[in-house]
Amino acid sequence: MKPKYKRILLKLSGESLMDPAAKFGISLPIVKKLAAEIKEVQSLGVQIAIVLGGGNIFRGLSKEAEPMDRSTADYMGMLATVINSLALQDSLEKGGTFTRVLSAIGMQQIAEPYIRRRAVRHLEKGRIVIFGGGTGNPYFSTDTAASLRANEIHADVVLKGTKVDGVYDSDPHKNKKAKRFDSLSYIEVLKQNLQVMDATAISMCMQNNLPIIVFNMFEKGNLKKVVLGQQIGTIVYDGKHS
Repeated sequence: MKPKYKRILLKLSGESLMDPAAKFGISLPIVKKLAAEIKEVQSLGVQIAIVLGGGNIFRGLSKEAEPMDRSTADYMGMLATVINSLALQDSLEKGGTFTRVLSAIGMQQIAEPYIRRRAVRHLEKGRIVIFGGGTGNPYFSTDTAASLRANEIHADVVLKGTKVDGVYDSDPHKNKKAKRFDSLSYIEVLKQNLQVMDATAISMCMQNNLPIIVFNMFEKGNLKKVVLGQQIGTIVYDGKHS
């Protein structure tokens, strides 16, 4: 089958790299499984960029970070995203996939600096690009970084891989009657304060008509199904396009 999307931005939380039984850290077996799913999609000819969170190592808005200066805590969180990026890069390359880590924070020994044209060129050459370091600025989440980078590289869609199968009107783990949405408009997400991405990220996608699909990344084959255009998860868009 022919992929629906030619170029995607995959957003994954830092917790997606963590063993469910652990409180923090990186599970290499889980990273390996994620890398295999990503490689399978790339084999379809899809250009893939990735943004990872850092919450499995350090989150700037966590309770532990409350006594710290917000900017300092956010920078620590950005560094955590680079650690995750290197872990995923290692697993992808061990699987035979050429990968580049581009960091918004200068660290030339381990990552290339983020330059938009360079990132696009890597994608055109068939390399997976991992954007580390968030936006490079405090007070911005990795969701906002994902939205920003997706728009900069002219991605067709933002795919937010989570541990649930879409967007609900309440927490499905706490409310068995929680309703799952098949689709939502950007305005509906903002008005209802649904936890898709933060308001800045949603607004940026809305301004540029960039669709967001929230889906369960941890059900085998789901990433491929989404890229092929199957109805998986919840799509957030302007309501005018199929």
